[in-house]
Parts: sequence; structure tokens; C-alpha cells
Amino acid sequence: MVRNVLFLCTGNSARSILAEAYLNWAGRGRFYAHSAGSHPGGKVNPFALELLQRKGIPTDGLHSKSWDVFAKPGAPNLDFVFTVCDNAAGEVCPLWPGRPIKGHWGVPDPAAVQGSDEEKRKAFLDAFNRLSSRIDAFLKTQ
Repeated sequence: MVRNVLFLCTGNSARSILAEAYLNWAGRGRFYAHSAGSHPGGKVNPFALELLQRKGIPTDGLHSKSWDVFAKPGAPNLDFVFTVCDNAAGEVCPLWPGRPIKGHWGVPDPAAVQGSDEEKRKAFLDAFNRLSSRIDAFLKTQ
């Protein structure tokens, strides 16, 4: 049985996208990951896409979307919902179909980093490393 996981962030452009893509790659056949934001920015951060592509992780279909999509009738039943930013963790979330297990994996926002492109790439790599470590640990328990 493939289980559905939703990763939430405010803008759904960086951390939640990285987590969605990595879990779909690392947990293929066992999990189907989704991501969404409480206030989506409407586009995926190009540094997130660049990092995923460098790591050989598929980026097809990744897009910024509202968490409302997953609270509507016909949405997939969710088994797990993880917030990956502190802002989203503090917001009142919709009622999710499937009565999922919820958790919070706070990770600093790489999209908020100011500086050179290399500094931004490092911030995205740091966020990816934190998320992939947590996802790897999660996969070992499931």
C-alpha cells in the first residue's frame, strides 16, 4: 500500500518542494509525497530545482500550490502531514482527509538567504541535507 505524505510550508517554493521531491525519489513504491503552502508564491524557487537536478532527483510536475487543494473533496487521503517551516506550523490548518499523523520538522528558509548565488546554493543544500536526513530516518521506521 502506497501512503500519502503532505509537506507544508508557507510559500511552497523551497523546503516543502525539496521534501516532496526527495521522498518521491527515496520512498518510491512506498510513499507518494505532495507539497503545498498556506500562502503559495506560485512558482518553485530556481535554486531548489537546480539542486534537485544536480542530485539526479526528478523535478517533473513540481509546482507551488495552496494547501486548500488537499482539503477539498476528492483529495487524496493523507497518512502523514509534516510542516517544514515554523510559520506554517503555527497556522490553523484545514481538516485533512484521512486523519493523518502530523509532525513538525522546522528547517530554516533557504529562500530567505541574502547574498551571492553561492551563499544561496549553500543554504539550499543545508536545507536539503536536513530534510533528506529526516526523511531517511522516517523511511527506516515505516
